[in-house]
Amino acid sequence: MNRSSVYYKPVGATEEALAFEETVKGRLDFWHTKHPSFGVRKMRDLLQGEEYDIGKKRIRRFMNEMGIYAIYPKENLSKRNQAQRIHPYLLRGMDIYLPNQVWAIDITYIKIRRGHMYLTAIIDWYSRYIVGWRLSDTLDTAPVLEAVREAMETHGVPGIMNSDQGSQFTSDEYVQLLKTHGIRQSMDGKARWVDNVVIERWFRSLKCEDIYLNEYETPRELRIGIRAYVDDYNRERPHQTFNGRTPEQVYRQKFAA
Repeated sequence: MNRSSVYYKPVGATEEALAFEETVKGRLDFWHTKHPSFGVRKMRDLLQGEEYDIGKKRIRRFMNEMGIYAIYPKENLSKRNQAQRIHPYLLRGMDIYLPNQVWAIDITYIKIRRGHMYLTAIIDWYSRYIVGWRLSDTLDTAPVLEAVREAMETHGVPGIMNSDQGSQFTSDEYVQLLKTHGIRQSMDGKARWVDNVVIERWFRSLKCEDIYLNEYETPRELRIGIRAYVDDYNRERPHQTFNGRTPEQVYRQKFAA
């Protein structure tokens, strides 16, 4: 008997299983946005309360795949394997008083009717102006590089780019892109979401005010919706921090002055 004929061949996931996974991930994203400090156990309790038959192991796997984790202070008990790739956090105590002085970049998971997408967004720290974004169906580095290049072509080069410690931001391609343009790279401390708080808050606003209300069907619809939201946020919505001025007004008026 041919040995290969008796090897185990994994069976692909059924459509029903894939649909269940996407639904659960959508709920995880919703609850994580609402309660970012909740870990696997509390997420399990919430989902089981909604009558989803799911345990901690699968929830942990889904959260890892989505790139989300519970936000709370932790002791630094582990050594990094790639310490040379981790850059220090440069914004602590810094007086940020100009547009393009600091940009913040991050990636978030977005549920659509049949599947999900990942949104990379870049915000100007001083004015809260969204200078660039890119939508993708993967967590690859390429969409991040495209978003950064497009933002620089449109708005110029920032002095500092801040991010978390995700693999996209420690990749050789990303690090080299910033070096080529003379951008200083800054990174949040491990599990220190507050270090990149301006982009985290914007993601929360986007989801609560637009994504969860519209339930987009396709990537095309989602892209159109995000573009409309960004335009409205940048150009029309008064920002409380700036006494009713919009992020675009603050961004451009400072340069004019």
